[in-house]
Amino acid sequence: MNAKKLLFYTLAVLLGGCVPSLHQLYTDKDLVFDENLLGAWADDDTRWAFQKGADPNSYKLAVTDDEGKGEFVAHLVKIDDMLFLDLFPEEPKLEQSNDFYKMHLVGAHTFIKVEQIEPILQMRVMNPEQIEKMLENDPNLLKHEKIQDRIILTASPKELQRFMRKYANVDEVFGDSSDLKRVEPE
Repeated sequence: MNAKKLLFYTLAVLLGGCVPSLHQLYTDKDLVFDENLLGAWADDDTRWAFQKGADPNSYKLAVTDDEGKGEFVAHLVKIDDMLFLDLFPEEPKLEQSNDFYKMHLVGAHTFIKVEQIEPILQMRVMNPEQIEKMLENDPNLLKHEKIQDRIILTASPKELQRFMRKYANVDEVFGDSSDLKRVEPE
């Protein structure tokens, strides 16, 4: 992925419909690996392809839509009886860029609630409008910063998990379900 694409994906997270976090949702003990997630999944607009990752409890994820392809390191996180995907942009290949430029690129984690894996992969992304309302009502609810009218979570994994335990099942914290069907690999 070139520097322009990395910048595009970073901006898409910061400006799009996700709530970025500087820290991951998991500690090593929270990670699970489910073979049923491996393979390709799609809806009318997007294709998600999961492969085994470099680490035992990680996945390599490619998300493709009309705008292009994004590659991520994904971890399946179990908190109590709930599953979440923690996505982090794949390390970009920036051979043409100098170190000064590279130090300005900061990746962000995003969290997706996994409602079920089989037979249809059902996922829900965090609702930035609802999270913003909650944090406006109680700024101490979860550590965060507001940069250019966007919420960026700065809480530790432990604090993020505490938030998920309490609020992940509250209406509107996560958006509508995206239902992906298993498809043949490309």
